[in-house]
Amino acid sequence: MHALLNFAVLMGISFFLTAHLAFGSPQQKQDPIEVISVKPIKKLKFDNGGKCPERKLGGDPRTVDGYLVFDGSSDGNLQVDPQIAVGTRHVFHATNSGLIIYDKEGNFVKGVSQNCFNGGIDPKVFYDPHNKIYGFNLWNPWDKEKLKPANIAVSKSDDPTAAWSVYPIPVPQGVDGGGIGFSRKWIGYSYPGGDRCSFVFATAQAKKGHDADIYFFKGSLGHPVQTQDATDDLHFFAIEGDSFVLRKVTDGPNGTPVSQEVFSVPHKLIYIGGPPPSPQNGTDKKTASGDRNPKNIVLQSECIWFSHAVNCEGRSAVQWHQITLDGKILQTGLIFSLKSSFIQTTIAVNKRNDVLVGFQETSPEMFISPRMAYRLANDPAGTLRDTIHLGEGKSATAGGPWGDYSSSVVDGENLLDLWTIQSVADDTGHGDTVISKIAISKESK
Repeated sequence: MHALLNFAVLMGISFFLTAHLAFGSPQQKQDPIEVISVKPIKKLKFDNGGKCPERKLGGDPRTVDGYLVFDGSSDGNLQVDPQIAVGTRHVFHATNSGLIIYDKEGNFVKGVSQNCFNGGIDPKVFYDPHNKIYGFNLWNPWDKEKLKPANIAVSKSDDPTAAWSVYPIPVPQGVDGGGIGFSRKWIGYSYPGGDRCSFVFATAQAKKGHDADIYFFKGSLGHPVQTQDATDDLHFFAIEGDSFVLRKVTDGPNGTPVSQEVFSVPHKLIYIGGPPPSPQNGTDKKTASGDRNPKNIVLQSECIWFSHAVNCEGRSAVQWHQITLDGKILQTGLIFSLKSSFIQTTIAVNKRNDVLVGFQETSPEMFISPRMAYRLANDPAGTLRDTIHLGEGKSATAGGPWGDYSSSVVDGENLLDLWTIQSVADDTGHGDTVISKIAISKESK
């Protein structure tokens, strides 16, 4: 087993700065720059009356080192973009090639192409435990009208096999898919391209399938946060230069949402640069490692939590953080090895502040392989327990883009169990996926 380095950043250590609220009062609130109304495509289902061919992949539940593991999609693609969301009875899974539903024991239920939901790529998914709905986005840059809609799909209930509404929100200046988040009141989306790169709309409208008012904001507010705390405000987080920046969308005096900066704080972290490409066994071609910008962000217990890939001593490492809403870093952990690179990471946090960090490992002696590590809330700050091997890669990839994302989430039913999906290189060097659960609910009984 490769050595892992963990370190803590505790409240009160001056090196990591305890400044708050952007060194003073928050910035003035900013109104939306545009509001449009979007009519949904309603009553879509996973078969659409037999019009959508079944996409049956994955399953095969098994136990690995005492943890539930089952297969997700095997797209045979280097840019799988694997995502999951977990609700009351189902695991909802998305990739660039389609959508699949499993039960929470890992058995296949239903699957279709994304074309059944108005098409698109770069999926991001969520389960909102406040409103008991699923949501996902698919960005379609190939529509004839050249509107490049961000197709935001919202389920009408906590049953993803039942009816959905899809909101084709035009983002004609978009250049790539974006990130999605939620609060108790809002669904938010941010994307690259143009001068209005973030929007929100009301969850209540979307859940009922009503026409939705879409509020666009100037520039980018940051990556939208998955809000597990019971709050209406929707936060957006960004790493801008050498600072952590947090903004939120909140209610204005006339009931229209407005944006407001919460803090902009120099992070003073040692490792913050983007990671270099990572070596792999059997080839001199290196794989993409991910991004210093987090791919999923959680608001839990009035703290922002995220993980990201960073350059540590010339090698990709995984770093994770817990930050208060006034900009203080409570703890930071680093997963680093002198032999291996750790890539494509995401984080999940439950209501007790237990943490799962999902990622992949690769090295000159190893093909790309899925991993996870976790900590309980009362473990020493900044540390994770031993890495759990969810499988082993079987062949070298073609190098360059790989996976692009992973996903780690809390169980939306009990808000305790932690789940992750990670890519693994199959025997052709393409991307398969595995899904795993840490059953915290059993440990807490």
